[in-house]
Amino acid sequence: MLDQSYPKLFEPLKIRHKTLKNRVTFGSHTANMAEDGLPGARHLGYYLERARGGAAMIMVEPMPVHATARLTRGNFRHDDDAVIDGFRKITEACKAEGAVMLHQLYHVGQHGDYDLSFRANWSPSGMPSYHDGDGSHRMSEAEIEEIIEGFAGAAARAQLCGFDGIELFGPYNSLLEQFWLPWTNRREDRWGGSFENRMRFTTEITSRIRRRVGEDFIIGLAASVDPTVSVAMDTGLLQEVAVWHDERGLIDYISCGTGSYFDHSSVIPGFLFADKLGAPYAEALKAVCKHIVVQAESHVRTPESAHEVISSGQADMVSIVRGQIADPHWVAKVAAGRAGDVRGCISCNQMCWGRRSRDYWISCLVNPSAGREFEWGGDSFTPALTPRRILVIGGGPAGLETARVAAERGHQVTLAEAAPQLGGQFRLAGMQPRREQILELIGWYERQLERLQVRVLLNTPLDADDITAFEVDQVVMATGSQPAGSGFQRALPAQDEMPGVTLPNVWSVEDVMTRTAKLGAHVVLIDDTGDWRGMGTALEIAARGHRVTIVTGFTLPGAFLRRTELDKPARARLKVAGGRWITEAAVTEWTPQGARVLHMLDKSEEFLAADSLVLATTNVADTWVHDTLHEADPARPVALIGDALAPRLAVAAIYEGRVLGQAL
Repeated sequence: MLDQSYPKLFEPLKIRHKTLKNRVTFGSHTANMAEDGLPGARHLGYYLERARGGAAMIMVEPMPVHATARLTRGNFRHDDDAVIDGFRKITEACKAEGAVMLHQLYHVGQHGDYDLSFRANWSPSGMPSYHDGDGSHRMSEAEIEEIIEGFAGAAARAQLCGFDGIELFGPYNSLLEQFWLPWTNRREDRWGGSFENRMRFTTEITSRIRRRVGEDFIIGLAASVDPTVSVAMDTGLLQEVAVWHDERGLIDYISCGTGSYFDHSSVIPGFLFADKLGAPYAEALKAVCKHIVVQAESHVRTPESAHEVISSGQADMVSIVRGQIADPHWVAKVAAGRAGDVRGCISCNQMCWGRRSRDYWISCLVNPSAGREFEWGGDSFTPALTPRRILVIGGGPAGLETARVAAERGHQVTLAEAAPQLGGQFRLAGMQPRREQILELIGWYERQLERLQVRVLLNTPLDADDITAFEVDQVVMATGSQPAGSGFQRALPAQDEMPGVTLPNVWSVEDVMTRTAKLGAHVVLIDDTGDWRGMGTALEIAARGHRVTIVTGFTLPGAFLRRTELDKPARARLKVAGGRWITEAAVTEWTPQGARVLHMLDKSEEFLAADSLVLATTNVADTWVHDTLHEADPARPVALIGDALAPRLAVAAIYEGRVLGQAL
């Protein structure tokens, strides 16, 4: 029986010849999982798990329509019937679970990647790429015809693969949008100039596809708005584009997201962006479209947000991608009245876009089963043959995940945490500006441990003798890490300890986030990890009214945040808050008056007057209890995971907790 807390989400919706069982779709995104250009077991497991989880419609990741369209290592073979068998396995399995199956078709035009395609980028007017420093090739009419036929042929092949329809990739200033926009379409022939001419490309594509596939086949269109760049797609022009296609019956639905290749940061908006980012633009399309279905996407995360978008009339359906990567059973849980059991996406982008940006197959920080469903049997757990007594020491992400998974398998679990709250350093990260979603995830863990009857002991530090007193079969050491306190910086590998690091006005990130640090007016922060330890703490310091200067050996503060598309928005926030940074530099000495800074490029020095120094440097593993326990009883089974094994990001801790919990 359906829960009635979010009734509009579960109303059926008709799109051409298909009726969706609810209003939540799993939108297209590059999973990058192909092997030799073919869909295989990893793809099948990934999509099937979301179909089982209740997604009404699944748009499988983009298929290049031409040799010039290849953009990732994991792209499918663009013009090869060898893909049909693998796709049929996916479509048949997912349709058996009640999902409508579509395939997205794409070409990014001038923004291609020569390193993967080994072809010049084709575009309407030969404009520059925003992917790299390349220019592009202005297509001839014969080449335009070649691309149109590429779209039509790919759609026909998608039909042979068992798909119920296709979605044309038009957002982010891709090839379709490049024909629509006057800035990118400067042609003077029948493909450019007037609005009608600029619509000709997609009119020909959609018309030819319809002739090729017949009436019982969905044709959708993805689009986006980028209000941050004057020449990018705006709401008014996209309304005109949508009406053109709507009035002529060329498409069955349109999906609206945000961002563009001009500024990619809002394409997959991280936690620094507002929720429901694409909903206002979908609402603008719904106001002018009479026939087609309108979908909202872009940072629609929670059941409350999704229901509000539908019930308010902003859109007819919502695409929730990262939310269903984080919890593939998102829809089923909400439908069953278990919204509190949905494991929420924290919008970190570390393992979805972060892995895709490095051309790996995607996964998820909070859900390591993503991309491994075919190996792990989905996001579920096999009961242990022999339930055992497990003691987990440490309530950070590694300990939380180990305890949860072990309990799901039927073990009797006790979790001991020295602090008064669960979460460890992950909780401190959740206290940085705009990172409350981490605290929501910790709340989810607390609810799951209660449901699974895990015995949680707070304010309970344990030494080796205490642990020995527990009558358990397995001990898991997830004791985390501690600040090194040495001031070691990667730019100065020969300097094990920074002179002046023991002065009283030197603090760790942990000191700042627990409010132990007594910071002065001007704070110097050493960013030696290039992640949120430095950038997030700098934002917190600025939010408290202090002047902050980041010194980093990297070319940018938060250098590794570039993988997640959150580096630029973070720098913008810090800049607005009065923060500044010195890059490709290191602090050679800290004094009571400030920092001596060495510029690595020319070896020049400067003195930076400041009141406090904060060290965002790599921690050291906290293993003293583990080592003492092992010395006292080498035969006792003790597992070491997370930061206690090696200080890293939360993704490693949760992954190791999952793997260990499944193995116990």
